[in-house]
Amino acid sequence: MSSGIMLRIVKVFAVILLIAIIVFFGYGSAFFEKSSNRVTLKTTHVKGNSWYDSIEFIGDLHCDALLWNRDLNVRHNYGHVDIPRMQDANMALQVFTVVSKTPRGINIEQNSDNTDNVAILSLAQLQPWINWFSIKKRALWQCNQLYKYAEKSNGNFRVINSQKSLQQFINDRKSNKQLTAGMLGLEGAHCLEDSLSSLNEFYKAGVRYIGLTHFFDNEWAGSAHGMVKGGLTAKGILLVHQMQEMHMIIDLAHASPKTIDDVLANTTSPMLISHTGIKAMCDNRRNLSDAHLIEIGKRNGLVGIGLWETAVCGTDADATARSIRYVADKIGVDKVALGSDFDGATKTHFDVTGLPLIAAALENQHFTRAEIELIMGGNMRNFFLKNLAVE
Repeated sequence: MSSGIMLRIVKVFAVILLIAIIVFFGYGSAFFEKSSNRVTLKTTHVKGNSWYDSIEFIGDLHCDALLWNRDLNVRHNYGHVDIPRMQDANMALQVFTVVSKTPRGINIEQNSDNTDNVAILSLAQLQPWINWFSIKKRALWQCNQLYKYAEKSNGNFRVINSQKSLQQFINDRKSNKQLTAGMLGLEGAHCLEDSLSSLNEFYKAGVRYIGLTHFFDNEWAGSAHGMVKGGLTAKGILLVHQMQEMHMIIDLAHASPKTIDDVLANTTSPMLISHTGIKAMCDNRRNLSDAHLIEIGKRNGLVGIGLWETAVCGTDADATARSIRYVADKIGVDKVALGSDFDGATKTHFDVTGLPLIAAALENQHFTRAEIELIMGGNMRNFFLKNLAVE
């Protein structure tokens, strides 16, 4: 082969590589999000439902929007949550959870920690280079993003991190229904990077609940979807004790049954499950057993019911409402809330503007309007007013 032909081949490959790089960095992240965070129903809420719009406090326990390279101050026609759509939905408080690592081929049965999709996503989003290699740094970066959105929201959005700030927000929102808020949680304690001292860093960053595991076992605890699915490790026991002292709330979503048993045995603190379903209504490894549901109820915990098919064995508001009815009947209407898993690389029933459909479905389950207001956010408000640190 002549040198001229070889040179032309090299140039062609260079052009192809350049195009691939442009596509990867310019469009790859947005394309992946649009293909991941879908909805079953696209036509949702139009403002003007006088009863729904009069509900004082609507909230949701779990949203992964910080994972994506999407400005939450801007209305989007994809994804599930942004501040303008929260305002449309009369939403007061959304917990934004930090996803710092997920395995390739993610599933609810068995995953190892050998691969890292979020590292690739961080690269595609042109995040600071340290985020590509440090799970903790990328998690703290996501936390900081929420504060940046608040700073640029023209006073429409604030971050809650204490009983005092939540009460002040509640008072202020009485005269400004466009005011919205967020709170930070972690989805998986692996981003502590095997150090208890990291807990202080995340507390200072505003994190107020931590899911001990996500889709794989870690150095603290076993996941319902891990390889071993064990319980708390010796370090994990120290972690839950320290969290209790700091008024950091334990989230049992994704925890293995053994981990849930161990947490119940090692702390007296109220706990929550930010996004789940119930095995009695939808039997799979992802969901919560009656035995654990009852124990969490005894602790005055809070159970967030999801808005996706694996959680509730259905793709509409009625399916979620049926599971909510089951929890309310089993442990009390004051212990159940919404745990959507919005923007969690999953197909939900609808985006945040569809929440009025949940309220209507709850009416069909014969809940009173006072009970519906508790489920739609009152229980979440009361739980955090009681269990967050005072200041």
